This record gives sequence, C-alpha cells and structure tokens, in this order.
Amino acid sequence: MRGRVDVAYMLLVIEGLADRDARTESEGRARYDRMLEFSTSLKSRGLLTLSQSLSNASTAIRVTADGDRTLVRDGPFTEAREVVGGIFLLTCASRAEAVAIAGECPATAWATIEVRELGPCF
Repeated sequence: MRGRVDVAYMLLVIEGLADRDARTESEGRARYDRMLEFSTSLKSRGLLTLSQSLSNASTAIRVTADGDRTLVRDGPFTEAREVVGGIFLLTCASRAEAVAIAGECPATAWATIEVRELGPCF
C-alpha cells in the first residue's frame, strides 16, 4: 500500500472590487465570521497551513523595475476590477481534493476561488 503524497495548493479569494467597497461593516464581519469557521474546519482536518485576509487594495503598492530603476506605484489601481481578498494555503493529496475544498469555501457566494498548485518559478 502506498502512502499519501501531499501537495501544497493556494486558494486565492478573488473578489470584485466594487463588491468589496460597497459592503457594510456588518456584512463584512458576517462574511469574515463564516470564513473563520471555514478555516477552523480546514485546520481540524489537518489541511490548513495558513489563511489570511488581505487589507483593502487602496493601500497596495506595486513595485517594478525599469532597467536599474525601481518604480513604486501606490494604489488604488484604477485598472483593477478584481482584488485578491484573502488566501488559504493547503496541503492536499491531490488537485481534485483542493478543488473540492475550494467548493466548500463560503466565499464562493460572493467571490471566485482560484486554485493554484505551488511550484517552481522557472
């Protein structure tokens, strides 16, 4: 019998910028509480490595290079229609398991969950 081989997957919670900006504090707290319950469930199942909400995109900074110069742009970024609102780092047996977990995420009611396997950057 072969042992379980685990792979790391990132779930990216991709929200519409207008939706995130339009919700009330009460609505935001209710969604956050649902996400905390989801995180607790994943942790109890031994799947969760890390989960974190990201701050408002208006505080973001983009850093690029132009030759020898470092270019820094402060947000908000007018061309952005979506933002990454949070992340979950999971350890799963397969891509199918990661996709199934993404389907359990409460944020699917108001956001898109993108599933990405961690891998080399070359």
